Amino acid sequence: MVPLWVQLAYLLAAVCFILALKGLSSPKTARQGNILGAVAAAIATIAVFFQDEGGLDNVPLIILATLAGSVAGVVGAYRVQMTQMPQLVALFNGVGGGAAALVALLELHDLTSVADRFNAEIEGFVLVATVFTIFVGSVSFAGSCITFAKLQELMTTRPVVFPGLPFAFGGSFLVAVLFSVMLVGDPSMLLGILVALLGLAVGVLLVLPVGGADVPIVISLLNAFTGLTVAAGGYVLGNVLLLVAGTLVGASGTLLTILMARGMGRSVVNTLFGALKGGSTLGAGGASDRPVQSAGPEDVAIMLGYADRVIIVPGYGLAVAQAQHALRDVVEVLQERDIRVDYAIHPVAGRMPGHMNVLLAEAQVPYEQLREMDDINGDFTDADVVLVVGANDVVNPAARTTPGAPIYGMPILNADEAKKIVFMKRSMRPGFAGIENELLFDEKTTLLFGDAKENMAKLLKSVEAL
Repeated sequence: MVPLWVQLAYLLAAVCFILALKGLSSPKTARQGNILGAVAAAIATIAVFFQDEGGLDNVPLIILATLAGSVAGVVGAYRVQMTQMPQLVALFNGVGGGAAALVALLELHDLTSVADRFNAEIEGFVLVATVFTIFVGSVSFAGSCITFAKLQELMTTRPVVFPGLPFAFGGSFLVAVLFSVMLVGDPSMLLGILVALLGLAVGVLLVLPVGGADVPIVISLLNAFTGLTVAAGGYVLGNVLLLVAGTLVGASGTLLTILMARGMGRSVVNTLFGALKGGSTLGAGGASDRPVQSAGPEDVAIMLGYADRVIIVPGYGLAVAQAQHALRDVVEVLQERDIRVDYAIHPVAGRMPGHMNVLLAEAQVPYEQLREMDDINGDFTDADVVLVVGANDVVNPAARTTPGAPIYGMPILNADEAKKIVFMKRSMRPGFAGIENELLFDEKTTLLFGDAKENMAKLLKSVEAL
């Protein structure tokens, strides 16, 4: 029997998890939401030591593992750069799914041992939940490892497709389902391990054909998978808090996946399997040698300094250059000259949802200056200058005008409707989708080549000198 105070602690943690999720829905309250979620996790971790009146086994090992994980988390939090956050999220997803699968395998071992010793039957739904956790947790772990490798560029970011991939994926999935049914009918550790191994294979084959800007969507989907496995594991272990927390993660991850897919103008199915029939958000990837109109920081400063309305479009290149603080300084100087400046945030700018919001919040950019795509798209026609910093695909008109383009149908920011457009780029290499942006060659467009942070510092001096 779980003590009453432990049940109340679980209830408090569950409420905190819900409030934390609510807080994370807005950049303004995200920090408080994150802290609240951490407090809830701490409460849950402490309370579990007192769940069983008989006490836990192997307490020293549990404490050692908890301390090791805490140290790894703190070191990671300090050392991981903003550009590596998507990779970190992918690893968190994978670790969660893998841990749930391992716990389910251990629980299966205990269930089968007890059943054999006392010639008893195992409750059917408990077995179903156990098998589900083993398989889906393994899928999440393997798939997350592949997404990490793609984002970290340990392997190609392009879709990996080979002859027979659909049959390999379909065959592995069907065999896994068959073994899962057999495992429910006749529980054994051998079948459990085989289901886990097949889950690993399915996870790898699921993510290999995904590339380009589709990778963050798959990270969100795998996050939902991990949440579902934690929820199912909570049922197996009889832990209500795991059930609640896992359901929250699974539901929010599913909704986020759908919203991100809509943000790309594609379905989740097309995101996962589009490359098998030639569709993907990753193009050829070659740099263009077509002539463009370029300028120096002084020329761009004049364009910005004598504008009435400026819109900033941040992208992944801003994060790579760590230029968010310098950009904020430039914006503050422009605002001192009574120039209205807003930041246009695309839903999939960067490498994960909210990447630009977090990046700019780190630079203490006021929340009211961050405007979502649907809110600001109608303002571009009034903008004197649009400054695109490290973004490309989210302002590429090919999404509207070129049916054969990989990003066709993706809603974009209407930067092409502004009076003047300035791109800050390192080179003429395309964006993450790997396709050429015709806006770069528009007569209204000027390119400022070089490192964004260095150019932003020069731009700041030039604007101040006006």
